[in-house]
Amino acid sequence: MWYSYLAVGVALVIGVISPAAAPAILAPALLAGLVGLGIAHGACDHWVMPTMRALPSGRKPWVHYLARFLAGYLGLALLMVLGWWWWPGATVGLFFALTVWHWGTADAPANQPLGWWLAHSLLRGLLLFAVPATAWPVATSQIIQSLLSFMGAAALPGLLVAELTPALVGLVLVGHAALWVRYGLSGQSQRWQTDAGEAALLTALFVLLPPLLALGVYFCFWHSLQHVLRLNQVLGYSAGVALPWQLGRELWLFGQQAWPLLLVSLLAIGGLIQVLAPRLTTPETWLSLALIIASVVTLPHALLVSVVLDAQKWRRARSLRFSSK
Repeated sequence: MWYSYLAVGVALVIGVISPAAAPAILAPALLAGLVGLGIAHGACDHWVMPTMRALPSGRKPWVHYLARFLAGYLGLALLMVLGWWWWPGATVGLFFALTVWHWGTADAPANQPLGWWLAHSLLRGLLLFAVPATAWPVATSQIIQSLLSFMGAAALPGLLVAELTPALVGLVLVGHAALWVRYGLSGQSQRWQTDAGEAALLTALFVLLPPLLALGVYFCFWHSLQHVLRLNQVLGYSAGVALPWQLGRELWLFGQQAWPLLLVSLLAIGGLIQVLAPRLTTPETWLSLALIIASVVTLPHALLVSVVLDAQKWRRARSLRFSSK
């Protein structure tokens, strides 16, 4: 996690020292992070099931597995596309709910009873939306409205976001306080201190930087980077070198497995941009397209992580819950 802490810390320093220039300064790093981490962190999804479930080796079983995997993965992605086409308003809500769940479960510690793990996951995910909605209400609302407008859906009532935000913030504050008290009473002082520190760091990020920059920093250098490092462990890859070269070696090992699907993804995105070029006339339309592309792959990716990669977390959480009775 120290790599992610450092990245967020650097972004915060830039935002404090030179807020007006922060977008220009951070843009190159975010672009590189979006390609090398953001898009790439899902480019090894096809390796997850063979690693976790030990599918048969050999060329023919592997080809059959890949065909089934791609059919299922692309089928779920197509469902999201159809959702945007037919029910864009509902799909916006689904996308945000999936993101809350996916980001929150990735950040929550696993060794705790099921109910507390779920609570921790949802509170962390909601934090990442509640803070920018409070600190940057106009910018946050504009992102949502532009996304709906891009898909031809009716705009949300102007006061809806403003009315929902206080309740969301209250839930996040009270929920985190209860979580930390519970950790403290159960003798897990290190856990509550770590979570409180992370919550404070992320709150500062989303308060001091505009929503798009803050989300970009978190998505690339926190969520995606941690997924890459975790998947390297699952795949059995180890950097085997000392700091500070370990991170570079970890990314190189992951890139060797991710580059084929990463290349396919970049080509597909490039083709889509060519098709939709007449509609991409403003920064808001570019952002809306980027969010829609992200949502299409979020559904299969988040389900794969929750059902397969997190299966051990679920089993451990259930056993802790039962053993505590």
